[in-house]
Amino acid sequence: MNYTVKLDIFEGPLDLLLYLIRKNEVDIYDIPIALITEQYLEYLDLMTVLNLDIAGQFLVMAATLAKIKSKMLLPPVEDDEDEEGADLQAELMEHLLEYQHYKEVAYQLKNRELLEKNIFTRLQADEQVAEAKSDGEVIEVSLFDLVDALRKVIEKKDLPGNLMEVNVERISVKDKIADIMLTLKEKQEIIFQTIFDALSTKYEIIVTFLAVLELMRLRAIKVFQVHPHGEIRIIALKTDLSIEDLAY
Repeated sequence: MNYTVKLDIFEGPLDLLLYLIRKNEVDIYDIPIALITEQYLEYLDLMTVLNLDIAGQFLVMAATLAKIKSKMLLPPVEDDEDEEGADLQAELMEHLLEYQHYKEVAYQLKNRELLEKNIFTRLQADEQVAEAKSDGEVIEVSLFDLVDALRKVIEKKDLPGNLMEVNVERISVKDKIADIMLTLKEKQEIIFQTIFDALSTKYEIIVTFLAVLELMRLRAIKVFQVHPHGEIRIIALKTDLSIEDLAY
């Protein structure tokens, strides 16, 4: 697959770590390094398979986590060389706390800025999200929420073969974008998982996922939840897409 997605919605390695900490409901001051490292590498593998534009910082963080994990697994020694692992973990925790604070401040500033602006480009989108708000708070969906949802879709279908072993089929991201936008014209709102219901190959699943990311990049759709860990919803923000807009 020669389609590489480059999105400004992509978060970095610290975002992924904070996501995994929240997902596992663990204390940021007492991170289970072995568990978080294993899950981090699983996400990294899937993001690589999806041909996402992963920055080098993700690989640096993977190496750091692996080093901390290996130091913790080694038997304790009396000289201070083994303290390097503890120092790395303390430094990582400090970075996470600082970054978490930065994210919280940025979120507050963003919400304040949006108070006097229209968040969406269409009145219909405003009305749909307002209706969703009546059921709960609208929650922005991160890349890692989507990757996790995709992983569950693939596991549920229990398709044969390795994720990298896909057949060449006459289907493109452009085709899937057209399918998704047509569905949104008919239904106005769709559940993320349902767009994969009729798909039977991993290749088509991946191409469909890339189409969702491309539509997010183009600000053509909004992807959100109304409850933490709830269903991921998709609504259309614009329909006047041109071929020149697509990054392929």
